[in-house]
Formats: sequence, structure tokens, C-alpha cells
Amino acid sequence: MDRLWSPWRHEYVTRGETSSDCIFCQKQADLVVFDGGTACVILNLYPYNTGHVMVVPHRHVATLGDLTAAELAEIGVLTQRAEAALTEAYRPHGLNVGINLGKSAGAGILEHLHVHVVPRWSGDTNFMTVVGEARVLSEELGATAARLRPIFERLASG
Repeated sequence: MDRLWSPWRHEYVTRGETSSDCIFCQKQADLVVFDGGTACVILNLYPYNTGHVMVVPHRHVATLGDLTAAELAEIGVLTQRAEAALTEAYRPHGLNVGINLGKSAGAGILEHLHVHVVPRWSGDTNFMTVVGEARVLSEELGATAARLRPIFERLASG
């Protein structure tokens, strides 16, 4: 099995968060692409690919078991909408959808549950990530937000 190393992400994935400094509780308005009743869709500040979004409950909870039925339902609906919006906006060849619960599972923010939805294209992982210690993103976050917001609004109303 080949292993790809990304040591530049170590500081990000190992820092501790509490509700008082949780980046999801104090979300930046410019990163929010859709805000629902109990959850929202936000851009990842450290995206793996262009269009990388996260579905995040408004309440500061760590596990699926901590969610109410309404929160769980809305997270499911918003994840479904994220799939549709990213497919429409970017026409990816596939999507990664996942939740990392706990540090050993790769969670960067341990205390606030979030669902990653990452568009993927054949060949999107190239030598730059491994050799150049850099990710090549084809669009800045502001442009990604501007592209996705109207699609989420339309999906929510339809």
C-alpha cells in the first residue's frame, strides 16, 4: 500500500477546540453557503479540493448520538443538497462524503460534528500535494461561495 504524507496539515488536525473557540460555533458569514433551521453548509477554510463544503449542526455536539431527530434529518437533507449543488456547479467525477468522529479517525475539530462533502475528479491528486507540499485549488473561496449560494437557495425552495 502506498502512503501519501501531508505533514503540513498536522498543526490543523491536532489543535484542540472548545465551544468558546470552535470555528463552527463562530462561523464566518462569508464561508456560509446555506443556513438552515438547525444546521448549515459552510466552505472548508482548508479545502482538499475546490468546492469542499461541510454540513454542520448549529448546536455544539460531538457525535451523531448527540443530535436530535430534527438535526439529524436536516443534516441528511443538507448533505443531499450539497451533493446536488456540487454536481451542478462543478460536474465532478465523484464525491467523498464522510464524518470523522474522534482524533484517531482523523477529526480536526473533535467537539463539533461535521459532514465533509468533497468533489473529486480523476487525476485531482497530483505531484504538487506530495512533492510541493501545496494544494492546487482552481478557485478562491469567495468565488466558490458565490457559485454555490444561488444553487442552494434554489434547491431549498424547490
